Amino acid sequence: MVYNEKKVELLRQRYPEGTRICLDHMEDLCPVESGTNGTIIGVDDIGSVMVKWDNGRTLNLLPDEDKF
Repeated sequence: MVYNEKKVELLRQRYPEGTRICLDHMEDLCPVESGTNGTIIGVDDIGSVMVKWDNGRTLNLLPDEDKF
């Protein structure tokens, strides 16, 4: 899902760079394992939350689909 500029800015405020998170569940063909911790590195222009996972992966989160 692609968000408008206002929604993307709200996501950036809610999930600032450096925020630590824990993944509950990810909807993806090759998901990051539930329970994995990570650090938010930003929110891109389409509203994906970019994460550097502690296991080395960098798969983005979709706020309306993934639980964290």
